[in-house]
Amino acid sequence: MRLLFLGDVVGRPGRLAVSERLPSLRERWRLDCVVINGENAAGGFGITESICDELINAGADAVTLGNHSFDQREALVFIARQPRLVRPANYPPGTPGRGATVIETQGGARVLVVNVMGRIFLDPLDDPFAAAERELSACPLRDAADAVIVDVHAEATSEKEAFGWFLDGRASLVVGTHTHVPTADHRILPGGTAYMSDVGMCGDYDSVLGMQKDEPVRRFLQKTPGSRLEAATGEGTLCGLAVETDDATGLARRVSPVRLGPHLEETWPRHWD
Repeated sequence: MRLLFLGDVVGRPGRLAVSERLPSLRERWRLDCVVINGENAAGGFGITESICDELINAGADAVTLGNHSFDQREALVFIARQPRLVRPANYPPGTPGRGATVIETQGGARVLVVNVMGRIFLDPLDDPFAAAERELSACPLRDAADAVIVDVHAEATSEKEAFGWFLDGRASLVVGTHTHVPTADHRILPGGTAYMSDVGMCGDYDSVLGMQKDEPVRRFLQKTPGSRLEAATGEGTLCGLAVETDDATGLARRVSPVRLGPHLEETWPRHWD
């Protein structure tokens, strides 16, 4: 299968980058499954039902979240009726929504999508490793799923790397989100799991992590209260990771970063063209 994971969509520039580019990429690369992290899609803070629908209509099979999952209060309600919207599985019991979902591709394959949130430098939720183990044990690769995608929404690269090794050989892809800056460590681990510490964001890189620059810079200089952070408004760059899996094992055999747009050097899986 051909899988595409797109990093945190930040505000309108990120949404436009997805809606303008993803439909043609899905056809051009003959993608089987697309997963997008959408936790910053509503002006940088959370997601609304209409924006979730917008991402799905653009070609997303599933939308994952993170520490801003419920910044938009309507998410507490609509997440229960949207099976493609996945919040971190290690939220406490009773939290609305689901931490994993199974997507059936047009070709009839089953893709397990799992979302967990790290505990280093973020609100300490339940153990993300135990949550991932629970979800993968219930729907293991090859037995119940043809591919497994795990979004590790975390601040620390050490925690994300530990996740990669923890799930090596049991997931098709373990990918990091949250820090909005693409790392250069995309690779296939020895057990066959594709890994990248952070795929970066889909948003305007003429910014501070997708937000207009002046207020973040002022906060570092003055350390005093100021105005609300606002999403940047320039042209967005699409950032993600493309993975090709082996039909027999569900593990990765090719992995390529995706960066399409201004400010960053462009790259894409040329072997798919």
